[in-house]
Amino acid sequence: MDTNTILMIVGGVIAGVILGYIIAKSLEKSNASKLIKNAQSEAKTIIKEANIEGESLRKEKELKAKEKFIELKAEHEKVILSRNKKIAESEKRTKDKESQVSNELSKAKKANQSLEDKIKDYDFRLEFLDKKKEELDKAHKSQIQQLEVISGLSAEEAKDQLVESLKEEARTDAMSFVQDKMEEAKLTAQQEAKKVIINTIQRIGTEEAIDNCVSVFNIESDDIKGRIIGREGRNIRAIEAATGVEIIVDDTPEAIILSCFDSVRREVARLSLHKLVTDGRIHPARIEEVVKKTEKQINQEIIEVGKRTVIDLGIHGLHPELIKLVGRMKYRSSYGQNLLQHSREVAKLCGVMAAELGLNPKLAKRAGLLHDIGKVPDSETDIETPHAILGMKWAEKHGEKAEVCNAIGAHHDEIEMTTLLSPIVQVCDAISGARPGARRQVLDSYIQRLKDLEAVAFGFTGVKKAYAIQAGRELRVIVESEKVSDDVAAKLSFEISQKIQTDMTYPGQVKVTVIRETRAVNIAK
Repeated sequence: MDTNTILMIVGGVIAGVILGYIIAKSLEKSNASKLIKNAQSEAKTIIKEANIEGESLRKEKELKAKEKFIELKAEHEKVILSRNKKIAESEKRTKDKESQVSNELSKAKKANQSLEDKIKDYDFRLEFLDKKKEELDKAHKSQIQQLEVISGLSAEEAKDQLVESLKEEARTDAMSFVQDKMEEAKLTAQQEAKKVIINTIQRIGTEEAIDNCVSVFNIESDDIKGRIIGREGRNIRAIEAATGVEIIVDDTPEAIILSCFDSVRREVARLSLHKLVTDGRIHPARIEEVVKKTEKQINQEIIEVGKRTVIDLGIHGLHPELIKLVGRMKYRSSYGQNLLQHSREVAKLCGVMAAELGLNPKLAKRAGLLHDIGKVPDSETDIETPHAILGMKWAEKHGEKAEVCNAIGAHHDEIEMTTLLSPIVQVCDAISGARPGARRQVLDSYIQRLKDLEAVAFGFTGVKKAYAIQAGRELRVIVESEKVSDDVAAKLSFEISQKIQTDMTYPGQVKVTVIRETRAVNIAK
């Protein structure tokens, strides 16, 4: 194929391409014009609809605005009406107050006028009274001068005599009044207290047991004394060293004396001697063995005694150490009274008295049994502490209740009483210890106390004789009838009782009885 042919073909192809492009462009322009027309028509439709909708919205908003305006206007009118009403009410109150003030002013004017009239009348009466007073003073002075001339005494002297007589009369009346009131106040309390105490004592049976510092060991024959003493006294020295008890072998037939302040040691020595004498083998090694066995036996017996005691009294939950202390009280005495018997007695009294007063009898028994456990100390350091405080500390240590601990610590007023249980324990302790025959008392101190009581009575004028009776619980005073009247006798009884109360220390109460006796004696011949 030649070049011209190729050029013609290429030219034809190019012409076809150009023609196609021109045709495509013309088609695109026709389609674009159609789309533009359609878009313009749609835009006009949308604008028309938007105008219609906007017009409807505007009308709706205008209606709402009008309604809101009407509501606000109505509320505003209501507020204005209420304010006008309040203004009218305040104006009315103001007018009322103005009228009231005017009325008060008119009344005040009238009252002021009447007050001025009263002041004038008062001044007139005051002048009149001053004149009368001057006249009375003159008359009084003249009467005093006449009385001084008649009596021979000045006004001051007569006044002093009158004051002294009034003082004496007032003192006597006051003393009798005080005594009457004291008797009246004590009457009910004494009656109830006596009733409770008497009922308590009547319901308790007491057993008396007195332990001394000396025990007697009886033997069958005096030959045994030599065996107990041993060669060169080695047996008796071994017994004393093992038990801590002094053994006295004297001329007393068929008896050996065991001396020691500790009752437990004395009992250990007595039982050990009994076992040694019964067995017949008495030498230092055997003595030590028997004493150790006896100590174990006594310790076990102490625990058993403590258990039996708490079971008999119906006391439960007591700590084992406290039970042991209760058992040790069997071998301890206080003023000649066995401590365990005393504690059992106090426990029973406390239970009965607590029941009479409506309190817990079991708790009262517990406090009564434990109130003297401080008297059986375990070590020498405990001796320096008062037994009430020591017992309270032991009770607190072993978990006793606060009421029981306070009753133990306060039964000798070592601490302040905080519960009703404390005075019950104190009273029952005094009942058990102060009854006749319960305790031994040193004769010299007892006689001295009676002498001091009688000496107090002899310190007053008019006392002829004085006798301390009823173991020092009553003082009977015999006065001279010529020097002491009945009123003075009552006053003297009161003064003696106050003197005893302030100057002396004594258990319980002291009754003071003043006896005034008048005798007229004639002889018919």
